[in-house]
Formats: sequence, structure tokens, C-alpha cells
Amino acid sequence: MAVEKWNDPINVGFENTGARTILGPLDALKCLADLWPNARGLRYLKARSTCRAALDGRKTVEEARAEFVAAAEEAKLKVN
Repeated sequence: MAVEKWNDPINVGFENTGARTILGPLDALKCLADLWPNARGLRYLKARSTCRAALDGRKTVEEARAEFVAAAEEAKLKVN
């Protein structure tokens, strides 16, 4: 499993824990598992799957980044 990073880190704002900087698919998976709001939708599932695939080399890290951003938007989290 490769530890890859995104070209552009993502800052995600959470109500209870404040902002977190997500550097790549591994950080994203930890965030999805530990910090995500209770509402988990289709984008959440797709982001989780794509991040795992990126770590295994089946998807690019940028594909995983795009899915993670979409999941954050679906969950109505602040992203920049």
C-alpha cells in the first residue's frame, strides 16, 4: 500500500473538532471513519471506496481527492 499525497491539501471544517487538513487518501479514510457526521450518503461510500482503491493503485490519488470533496459537499461540510 503506497502512501500518496494529493497535489492540493483539503481543509475541511467540522462542527465539533474544528478544521482538519487532509493530505491524501489515507488521511481521508481516517477522516471518513472518525470525524464524519452521522449522515452518510452515496458520495461518502464512493469516497471511501475510491480512497481505498487509490491506496491500492487501482485509482489515482486525484480521483480519490475529487470523490472526497464531493462527499464533504454532500455532508454540507466547509471545504477549501
